[in-house]
Amino acid sequence: MSGILDGKRILITGVLMESSIAFHAAKVAQEQGAEVILTAFPRPTLTERIAKKLPKPAKVIELDVTSTEHLDRLAGLVRDELGSLDGVVHSIGFAPQDALGGNFLNTPFESVATAMHVSAFSLKSLAMACLPLMSEGGSVVGLTFDAQYAWPQYDWMGPAKAALEATSRYLARDLGQQDIRCNLISAGPIGSMAAKSIPGFGELADVWNTRSPLAWDMADPEPAGRGIVALLSDFFPKTTGEIIHVDGGVHMMGA
Repeated sequence: MSGILDGKRILITGVLMESSIAFHAAKVAQEQGAEVILTAFPRPTLTERIAKKLPKPAKVIELDVTSTEHLDRLAGLVRDELGSLDGVVHSIGFAPQDALGGNFLNTPFESVATAMHVSAFSLKSLAMACLPLMSEGGSVVGLTFDAQYAWPQYDWMGPAKAALEATSRYLARDLGQQDIRCNLISAGPIGSMAAKSIPGFGELADVWNTRSPLAWDMADPEPAGRGIVALLSDFFPKTTGEIIHVDGGVHMMGA
């Protein structure tokens, strides 16, 4: 039996550890028949080691999404490996420490600008860098953390994710004529490297212990990975500009 990504070629960013949602997206994508290529920054060698734990080998390309040089060369490097692309996964986010952990009112603009550039504007940058490889259409999928709310300790990553969500909608609008869909998965908290960099992350994650209708396991990134793969597949051919929640249902709970 063929998988739902049989024959598709997918670029996935953000594989840092085996606990990364991006790692599980890559794993499930390969299990569902996709050819996968990974990008990494700032330590491609770390991602290369983690990639060895995937079901199949995967090439790793160094990519700093804030570097014009890296973005300009990306299409050529991917074309040499895969020829073209059917899907792109944006799993990139970063904010300096002074933009997190309860320092919202005192964060300097320089740190806010960094968070916005890496976490939101990079979705547009990545999509445009890959656009020459998607002449037959395709799917761009990003990861957000529900930006409707002000979360404990999350501070300027909240506005950055709100900007990411808006960016996804505008990309969906402007890339639709080329049959490219752009959607987001809004995942619940996962104990990844990115999460552990947030001071007081445990306070934020504790919300899920009391409000999630479905039991939520912070040590299990696979449900979010499966959501990404579903959006990469042809099973959502006319869905774009959407945010799909994989959060145990917390997003719809009242007080």
